[in-house]
Parts: sequence; C-alpha cells; structure tokens
Amino acid sequence: MKQALALFLAGMAAAQSPDFRNVAREAGLTTPIPNGGDRSKQFIIETTGSGVAFIDYDNDGLPDIFIASGPGSPSRMYHNEGGGKFRDVTEALGLTRQGWAQGVCAGDYDNDGFTDLFVTYWGQNALYRNIGGKRFEDVTAQAHLTQDRVRYNTGCAFLDYDNDGKLDLFVANYLKFDFHSTPQPGANPYCFYRAIAVNCGPRGLPFDRNILYRNEGGVFRDVSEESGIGAVEGHYSLGVLTGDFNGDGLTDIYVACDQTPSILYINQGHGKFTDEALLRGVALDDNGQTLSGMGVAAADYLHDGLLSIFRTNFSDELETLYRNRGEGEFQDVTVESGMGRNTRFVGWGCGFFDFDNDGWPDLLLVNGHAFPEVDRLKIDIHYRDRAILYHNQRGKFVDISETAGSGILEPHSSRGLAFADYLNDGSVGAVVNNQNEAPSLLRLASPSPNHWIELKLEGVKANRSAIGARVRVTAGGFTQTAEVRSGGSYISQSDLRLHFGLGTAARADKIEIFWPGGGKQIETGLPADRIVAIRER
Repeated sequence: MKQALALFLAGMAAAQSPDFRNVAREAGLTTPIPNGGDRSKQFIIETTGSGVAFIDYDNDGLPDIFIASGPGSPSRMYHNEGGGKFRDVTEALGLTRQGWAQGVCAGDYDNDGFTDLFVTYWGQNALYRNIGGKRFEDVTAQAHLTQDRVRYNTGCAFLDYDNDGKLDLFVANYLKFDFHSTPQPGANPYCFYRAIAVNCGPRGLPFDRNILYRNEGGVFRDVSEESGIGAVEGHYSLGVLTGDFNGDGLTDIYVACDQTPSILYINQGHGKFTDEALLRGVALDDNGQTLSGMGVAAADYLHDGLLSIFRTNFSDELETLYRNRGEGEFQDVTVESGMGRNTRFVGWGCGFFDFDNDGWPDLLLVNGHAFPEVDRLKIDIHYRDRAILYHNQRGKFVDISETAGSGILEPHSSRGLAFADYLNDGSVGAVVNNQNEAPSLLRLASPSPNHWIELKLEGVKANRSAIGARVRVTAGGFTQTAEVRSGGSYISQSDLRLHFGLGTAARADKIEIFWPGGGKQIETGLPADRIVAIRER
C-alpha cells in the first residue's frame, strides 16, 4: 500500500504543470496538408479531413510519420532521422498517389517482418506492401482489394478475427457521396448550421455499409455478408476501434458513428459478428440520445483489467466515456468521471497515453469545427480550436488543458491524431493532422522523471505484428492492461509498441502476454526505462 501511495504522489507532482510544445517546425514537418476549403466548404468530403500514423517502416527502432492528405498533394512519409528530426521520403518510397485520402492503419499482413500500410480514400483504397523497408508497392489489385464502385471509406484496422495468424482487414464507410448529385449548401434543412448555409450531410445523404476482408494468404476475400458485418445498416461510420471487449479471446470491433447509433460488432466465433452496441450500452449516451461520434479510443483507465471506451463527439454534445463493467457490458460514466464540462468543441482524434509516466493513462483529444463558416457567428465555437488534455487522477479525469503548454492551446482545425515515443526516451509524443496547415508535433518540454517500459512484441504462431495481443504489467503495487492495436483514434494509427508508465518502480515485476490464439507468456523482473523486444515462444 505504501509503495502504491508513493507511486501516486510522485505522478501527481510530475503532472502539476506539463508543458507541451509544438515542435513540428524544428522537426521538419512544415508542409501544409490540403483538405478542401479553408473559409467555406461546399461538400462534406472537405470536412472529414484525414488521419496520421506512426509506423517504423524500416525497422530501425525509430517510429516514422505518415500523413494522409487531400487532393493537391500526395500523402507524405517522413523518416525519423533521430534526435527529433524527420525527412520527407515520400517520393523515394513510391507513395506518390493523390486524391481524397481519409484514414490509415498499419500491420504486417504478409508476415514478412515489415509493417505494411493501408490507406482509405473517397474513391479506391490502397494497400501498400512494404518491400524490405526500402519502398512501398501498391498491391491493391493483386490483393483483391479493388472495390466495385466509388466509396467514402474512412476508418480501418487490421485484426486477426479468426486467430489463424493472418491479419484480416476491416474498413468503415461513411456514406454514399458524389460531387454531382449532392445538394448545394442551403438546399434543404440538412444544409444549415445555426441558420448559416453549410455543406449538406450527413443527414439526408444515403447510408453505406462497412466491409470485412479475410486474409487468405496475402489475398483478401470480402466476407462482409457471410460474417454479418454487412447486415448492419443505417449508420454513418467513421472511427474504428478493435479490442477483445468481452474477454472471450476473440477480437471485437467498435465503430464511432455520426448522428446515428454507434456499432459494437461482437465476435461470435466461426467468422460471425453481431451488432450488440445497444444491448451493451455503447450505442447512445446516458440519456438515450444519438451523438455525432468521430474518434474513439480504449484503455484500462481504472486498473481493473478491462478495456473501457472513449468517443469524441460534435459541439453541444459531451464526449463519451463508457466504463467496461465486465464481460463487455458498459455504462456511460462521462459526467461522474470528470468529463462533463466541455460542450463547445467538435472532437476528432483522441487517445489514452501516460504523459507523466505515473501508471495512469491520461487522455488527449484534438478539436476543430466541421464548418469554417461558424466563425461568422463570433461565438465561443470556433473552426480552429485548442486541444483538450485530461489528467487521470486515479480514475477521475481533470481537464488541465489551460495550463498544459502552448502546444495544447494552439488553435487548429485538427483531425487525425497518433501517439509514439518517437525519441525512444520514455516520453510519448503526438502528431496531429491539421486541415490546410502543417501538422503539429506535440512533445513535453521537460519529460517526467518517473520510470517507464515499452514493449515491442513479435508473434510467431500469432500474426507477426502481434495485433490483438493483450499485456498485463505489474509494477509498484498495481497492474496495468493494454492491447496491441491497428487503427483507432480518428482514422489514424499509433505506434504498435506498448508504453507503460511505472511511476517510482524501477522494474516491472511481472509481464503477462496473452497472444492471439490463446498462447500465454510471462516475463519477470525486467528493468525500467528501456524498450524490450519480446518474441512469442
């Protein structure tokens, strides 16, 4: 008990005045990312923005940055040169395609030891196979992932839903859209915001269905209908989150939906899924209201071994925190957890990360209104807005944004958000995709003195990326739980390595790894303040 108390007090002291800075310019991230109009937006495709990823594509141990882009510029890959510097290697890697890029997710789908990249588009998606860390090859057609029509693809995630050691692929679809048939701003009641004519949708635009592809040895087969994924209708799907939410050893899929109930596809086994979001308490808010879900994240924020779900929403709505009560049954605890004050923000990317390494996952979300026209109202709702940083104080969240540094307070119209310890020094940073601006790269000016450990897992019987592996780390008197995940946040991809703050504990007493497929592995007495590679035995 004394050790746990000391851990808590040390974390509290370290988190009193975090100072996050935007170091993007110094890092070399200076190219603006186009995403439609900046003063007005005629079509909804201009509002949803695009994601961002941390991916160590060349296996040098330093997470690189991929930034999805709208038309007018290719999506960009920046190589991590070390020392906080990044170099644009887009053209050298063959990533020159342009268009309305949306989301990004990563995973080693062919188990060759190099992480591959999947990028969603309005139009046709792209699967980029990583060729030895030297270049990327567009293998969309060879992998049978070419779609039969134009789709508004958004969030995505690699997952091994059948535990056969090969990564399958889930792709969310927002709605059916084309430039010719979509009404103009102000054309109908769905094309106004606070009496201002704005782009139309999502209400009034046709729904589309989500897609599940099964990996059959480097070639994918659309199993949406036979799996039950395609049977779920009437949703505007955006952010995608995977996890074993009911603890049965099978990966489930949560989808944040805009102005429609969110979806929780529970994996029934034998290749079947059923939407149980309403039954399990994660479709609506505590008042039974449909919200405008965008970004989504999960964490064991209470140290109870269960993955709870957080979702960002639109202005005039609260964010949503669903506490996992066990066996995949959830309760909306937004207000009682301390998140009942922020209603003026339009939230997008989000994620749990332990910025002060006290062992309690904190929460960052980035914001920016969908409509640039809102600035004409001259109210407290803005097109460009600051981020929100919640400090986790033993399961209660305190908004410390206004004292968390200039990087948090800078106003942007942000969308994608991803996390990584990109300097390998134990301090987790974040990259943000801002509409029509250069990205932000957020980092603490003075990292916490607390201890930490990071785990890079490699599957053998399981998929090589270890996606879906659940890890329990016991140190300093309590146990933390996390899961290796593809996708998440708002259509983005964080580093596949797992980071754990250890507070004052100088070692991890026990690390338990539950590999996809049922294997279990235990490591003991690992020293803190290092990155540990663990291969499945």
